[in-house]
Amino acid sequence: MTIEIEYEAEKKLELPYETIIRDVIEEAMDYEGCPYEAEVSVVLTDNEAIREINRDYRQIDRATDVLSFPMVDYERPADFDGLEDHAEDYFNPETGELMLGDIIVSVDKVEEQAEKYGHSQARELAFLVAHSMLHLFGYDHMEEDERLVMEKKQAEILERRGYRR
Repeated sequence: MTIEIEYEAEKKLELPYETIIRDVIEEAMDYEGCPYEAEVSVVLTDNEAIREINRDYRQIDRATDVLSFPMVDYERPADFDGLEDHAEDYFNPETGELMLGDIIVSVDKVEEQAEKYGHSQARELAFLVAHSMLHLFGYDHMEEDERLVMEKKQAEILERRGYRR
């Protein structure tokens, strides 16, 4: 598995962010039963940079906590059947890994939301990565039933790795 982590924010999170990110990505992969080695890119940035990305890609001109850019089009969320039929679209030809996509996290929001919700920054970062991984697997939360599915899965992924409120 290839997990690329880039830290672009000036503000430094005082926690083992690389370990947390890798831990949650690996757990999400196991939880969803991904049968492939995969690659995920994670960028840690600040509110201003994530605001610009949000504006440019989603036409929403405000900072957000996390953005997900999935590279796989699933028939149904986390349905890995048939992906090999489109290997040229979804797999890195050099490594053979499934290219899941990119995650962008605001370290400012990690700090703000941890304080707001009364839990650790480690738990907030883990939550944002779990949430984003589910998006990379094709889940969404636009409808109430989808939101409930995502919330349950996020909670279970975090619980399995001991990230509690």
